[in-house]
Amino acid sequence: MASDVLDSVFAYHQSSKHRFEAFAPGPGYLDWATQPDPFRRYAGARLITLEQVPPTAAPLFDSIFTPGSLPAASAVNHHTISQLFFDSLALSAWKSAGANRWALRVNASSGNLHPTEGYLVCGPLAGLCERPMVAHYAAQEHALEVRAEFDPELWKSLCAGFPPGTFFIGLGSIHWREAWKYGQRAFRYCMHDAGHALGAVSMAAAGLGWHTRLIDTVGTEQLACLLGTSQVHAAEVEEPDMLIACLPVRPSSPLPEIAADSLSSFAALDWQGRPNPLSPSHVDWGMATIATQVRKPHGTCVYESFVSPLQSWSPPPRTVALRRVIRQRRSAVAMDGETRISSTTFYRMLDRTLAVPGRAPFDTLPWKSHLHLALMVHRVDGVPPGLYLLVRDPAQREILDQALTEADPWHQPPGCPPTLPLYCLIERDTRNAAREIACRQDIASDGCFSLAMLAEFDAPLHRYGPWFYPRLYWEAGVIGQLLYLEAEAAGIRSTGIGCYFDDPMHEVLGLSGRRFQDLYHFTVGGPVEDTRLTTQPAYR
Repeated sequence: MASDVLDSVFAYHQSSKHRFEAFAPGPGYLDWATQPDPFRRYAGARLITLEQVPPTAAPLFDSIFTPGSLPAASAVNHHTISQLFFDSLALSAWKSAGANRWALRVNASSGNLHPTEGYLVCGPLAGLCERPMVAHYAAQEHALEVRAEFDPELWKSLCAGFPPGTFFIGLGSIHWREAWKYGQRAFRYCMHDAGHALGAVSMAAAGLGWHTRLIDTVGTEQLACLLGTSQVHAAEVEEPDMLIACLPVRPSSPLPEIAADSLSSFAALDWQGRPNPLSPSHVDWGMATIATQVRKPHGTCVYESFVSPLQSWSPPPRTVALRRVIRQRRSAVAMDGETRISSTTFYRMLDRTLAVPGRAPFDTLPWKSHLHLALMVHRVDGVPPGLYLLVRDPAQREILDQALTEADPWHQPPGCPPTLPLYCLIERDTRNAAREIACRQDIASDGCFSLAMLAEFDAPLHRYGPWFYPRLYWEAGVIGQLLYLEAEAAGIRSTGIGCYFDDPMHEVLGLSGRRFQDLYHFTVGGPVEDTRLTTQPAYR
């Protein structure tokens, strides 16, 4: 049965690929009459207003990537919970053009459609709640909707073995929000977005001196009970994705497994609020099928770990404030084709994407890195234009060397830090290739560099099971959220590219079969601002 399900997941991945001759099945046009409401609300649920915490000069952006340099752990209360959501899942601005108006958010999303919903599961917290509760985060209001309160004994059971002060953030996806525009390929984008939100929560928590860990022992069905998404209603289905523990101290040992019966007991709570329907009608693009196939069973999984832990390069820190970078994050809509960056900036960005032990945001993930970055360098001072590869798990260097049959002998570029596993494959002008592969979008060739996130694909899915499929996209989304913030810190911009031609990118690298698959593209460079748009504050 598991083999049959895995074959179905492989079939979904293959059929949702874009090709030069045809795009993946999709609507072909935007049906504006059924455009989903970007905000889910629960009518009748009690609302707890959160504080709008303005950006501060401290901590510095670079400090959260240096183990031992995090700020002291903040107390968990109304103010700090407000700041955590304000810096991870809140609105960042409103944009308008003529009569049209739309919101931007701190966490990135494909097409700015935002399928990801956030939840708080906590015990009593000063100024916030007197009883343990499950609350949905309402981004437009920057407030928490209390879905259920529960007995303190159940809270003790839920967080048994966790450090005092622990609370949980849950994330789920409403797949229709992406499927409305992107059709069959939408599930991929929803999982990218879940990863972006995971990265946003991890880095916002680090700014408060907290540590985050993905609790990947929780099964999908049990998580649905905990977050209340298993409740029957007439609105669009929300699929639970993940549970994140926020910890006031760095855990010194593996975190405990939460008992399945404790989680399942949440289904019997008195859940408050009715979810609002987002569209008057829908088109079935198979989201329920693929979501069902990749649901995780409850229980512990023993993940592979790094053979040799990665080391970090430590360039001089910059006087750039973390929270200002977080709140000003934007997706570039076009690149100027002129801006150049220094090799120091380039190497710093790539170093930050490495899963160095103890460093946010990748210490949130319990598995070793399965994604590598194939880079097309266009405008980086001191680094020749060409095709490069960042090997995020050095133990896979030999396998990649054998798989990438079109590469010249590998060599590190000039001035590359010795600890950075970056290799030049071919020195060549890659701008046309970058544009063609990114669905012929100029934004991929007009930046300083673009990249493809290349996942070890076949082996981990056979090793762990179909449920690991979305986790590869989560890892890609975490990398993407980090690249967004790194670009802002460097004074430039970046953009995630979900439209690319999968197999043609494999052909550029000389890849065949399913051993590695291209999961996400990104471009980084000097943005072209659209002066037709008006920007307004996120909240008044």
